[in-house]
Amino acid sequence: MKNLRAAFLLSMLAAAALHAAPPNIIFILVDDMGYGDLGCTGAKDIRTPHIDRLAAEGVKFTDFYSNAPVCTPTRVGFMTGRWQQRTGIEFAFGYQVEQWRKVGGEWVPEPDVHGLGLPAGETTIAQRLKTAGYTTGAFGKWHLGHKDEYNPLHRGFDEYFGELLGHADFYRHTYFDGTHALRDGLQPVQMEGYFTDLVNERAARFIRQHGGRGKKPFFLYVPHLAVHAPFQPPDAPRTPMVTKENMLTGSRAIYKAMLERVDHGVGMILAELEAHGITNDTLIVFSSDNGGERWASNAPYFHHKATLWEGGIRVPCLMSWPARLPKGSVCETPAITMDLHATFLLAAGLPLPEDKPLDGMDLLPHALSAEAAAQDRSLCWRMDRANRKMKAIRHGRWKYINDGNTMDLLFDLKDDPGERVNLGYQHPEIVTGLKARLARWEAEMDATEKEIKVR
Repeated sequence: MKNLRAAFLLSMLAAAALHAAPPNIIFILVDDMGYGDLGCTGAKDIRTPHIDRLAAEGVKFTDFYSNAPVCTPTRVGFMTGRWQQRTGIEFAFGYQVEQWRKVGGEWVPEPDVHGLGLPAGETTIAQRLKTAGYTTGAFGKWHLGHKDEYNPLHRGFDEYFGELLGHADFYRHTYFDGTHALRDGLQPVQMEGYFTDLVNERAARFIRQHGGRGKKPFFLYVPHLAVHAPFQPPDAPRTPMVTKENMLTGSRAIYKAMLERVDHGVGMILAELEAHGITNDTLIVFSSDNGGERWASNAPYFHHKATLWEGGIRVPCLMSWPARLPKGSVCETPAITMDLHATFLLAAGLPLPEDKPLDGMDLLPHALSAEAAAQDRSLCWRMDRANRKMKAIRHGRWKYINDGNTMDLLFDLKDDPGERVNLGYQHPEIVTGLKARLARWEAEMDATEKEIKVR
C-alpha cells in the first residue's frame, strides 16, 4: 500500500508537470572539485554558503558519479546524454591525449593537439532545448574543441563567453603553450580580469537579460575552469604567468580561495533569480566533472582525479527546483552526469530522442521520492591509454575494479565506501557477473560507429 501511494503521488506530480510552463534550467559544473570540499558534504575549512543553500532548498544526491575521471569525456556525456565512448572520446583533449581520426576507412593519428572536438553529428542538449523555445547560453570552460567549427555557437548556444581549452591562465587567458583560449562567441578577445569573476558576471548578466515572467525559458550552462590548475588565487593579478613547470604549484589555501569565488558566483545567480521572481520556476543542478586533484579533499572516498576509484569519479550533485522538489532531501539512487541530459529534456516537456537513444535516465522521479522504483542498471567506466589501463563497474551496492590487469577487486560500497576491503575471494560469483556485464558494455561501446578516437 505504501508503494502504491508513492506511485500515485509521482504520477500526479508528473501530470502536473506536463501542464506547467517549462522551467528555466541552470547547470553549474565545477572542474576537479573534491567530494568533501563543500559545507554540505563535510568541509570545515572552505565556506560555500550559496552552494550549500542548493542542498538545503533541494535534493542532495549521495551516489552521483561523473561520466569519466577527467574533463572532456564527462562533458561529452552531459552534452549528448550518452556514453562518451560512443563518440570515441574517452580521455581529455590536451597534450597527454592519444588521438586518431578516420580517413578513408583507416585510423590516422591526429597530430594537432588542439585539432579535434565533439563530432558535428552529435546533437547537444542545447540544440534539443532550442527546439522547445529555450534561449541558451554557455559561460566558462568549453573543452569540447578549440577550432571554430566546434564552438558553442555552432552547438546550439545563442551566447558563449569563455575559454575553449582544458586549462588557461586565470589572468592572461592562455594555455601553457601560449595558445590564446578566450572567446566571446567566435571572436578571440583580450580582456583583463580573473576568469572566474568574468564567468560569474556573464552568467548573472544572462539572467538579467533573459530572465523574468512572460519571457522564453532559458538554459544557462556555467562550466567553471576553477578549481582546475593552474592554481591561481583571485585578487592577485601579479601571480606569475602559467607555464608547464609551475602549473601545478599551489596550496590548499589557494584552492580554498578559488572555490569560494565559485560559490560567490552561485550567490550572484541566485540573487538574479530572486530579483526577477523566477526562483521557484528554475531547475538548478550543481556538480563537478570528476573527482578532486592534489589540493582537494575527496573524503570519505579513496584516491583522486584520473582514477576509477571512488575519489576519482564520485562527485557532489545538488538539485534545486522549489516549485517541484522537496527541501533538504537526500537521494541515494546511483546516478551519473549523462542522466542530466534526459532529466533536462523531460523537465522541458521534450520527448527523448529515438534516432540515438539516450543512455542516461530521468532523475526527477528519484529526486521527488525515495520510494521511486530502483533501476536495474550498471554504471561503467574505462581508461584504455598506453600508460594507464583501468576499468570499473557499479551495480547496486557492488563495485568491481580492474586496475591495470593486476587482480580482480570487489567492494561493497554500502558497508565500505572507502574501498578498503577486497571481497572478491568471498564472492567469486558476483565478480564473474560484474565482469560479464562490463564485457558486454565494452563490446557495445566498441561496436558503435565513430569518426574519432581519443584516449
